[in-house]
Amino acid sequence: MASEAYTTGDYILHHLTNATMCSTDAGFAFNEGCKDAGFWAWHIDTLAWSIGLGFLFLFLFRRVAKKATTGVPSKMQAFVEIVIDFVDSNVKDTFHGKNKLIAPLGLTIFVWVFLMNLMDLIPVDFLPWIAGLIGYHGFGVDPHHVYMKVVPTTDVNLTLALAIGVFFLIIFYSIKVKGISGFTKELTMQPFNHWAFIPVNFILETVTLLARPMSLALRLFGNLYAGELIFILIATLGVWQLPLHFPWAVFHILVIVLQAFIFMMLTIVYLSMAHEDH
Repeated sequence: MASEAYTTGDYILHHLTNATMCSTDAGFAFNEGCKDAGFWAWHIDTLAWSIGLGFLFLFLFRRVAKKATTGVPSKMQAFVEIVIDFVDSNVKDTFHGKNKLIAPLGLTIFVWVFLMNLMDLIPVDFLPWIAGLIGYHGFGVDPHHVYMKVVPTTDVNLTLALAIGVFFLIIFYSIKVKGISGFTKELTMQPFNHWAFIPVNFILETVTLLARPMSLALRLFGNLYAGELIFILIATLGVWQLPLHFPWAVFHILVIVLQAFIFMMLTIVYLSMAHEDH
């Protein structure tokens, strides 16, 4: 719940602020000390939660794979098999090239993004409150100066990093499959197949190419940021938040799954287009 020492605006801003570490002329600085730090600033909460959830995904799926049985499967094995079959069927229906990386990549993206999105269902005050206690009792820091943003996909830096990774794969496979000349021709001879339109084609195709990672990043970020903001606004109602929190959480489950699915499917579609050699 919102602290009485803070206005509603301060409470919302506090929850939407990342725990930041940066390097300055005087050494390392945190949070408020990073306002004028320049370009290099690390959102340590985003890094910690995203990396931690990535390791959780690897641990759970590896554990299930090692204990998998052809007999009656456990509930966890059955769940993992359903997820893998779901991703595999979508890859087979969408990707028309030959690449053994695409299915594992699709599975990784779907589960990892889903787990990061799932953090949005944790009550907005719970983990920041624990972080504030640790900061106060362990380091003597005022809890109001301890920030903890627990949904990595509400940080545009994280979604852009994911999208840039996909973008590099698009460029890599476009050049690998079509060659440098074929990739260059794709950028300069479409949609108007005439040498006089090469500058126009290059501008149009470059904008289209760059729009792919931007759309991936901003779509995921925008939907999760808006959902988290609504959870925070509901939390400002105090004891009256429960009648609104539950139905929004139920609805938001659809958003969480859908955004992970969309990010996975668009990645597969873009990589399928990169493998097309006409």
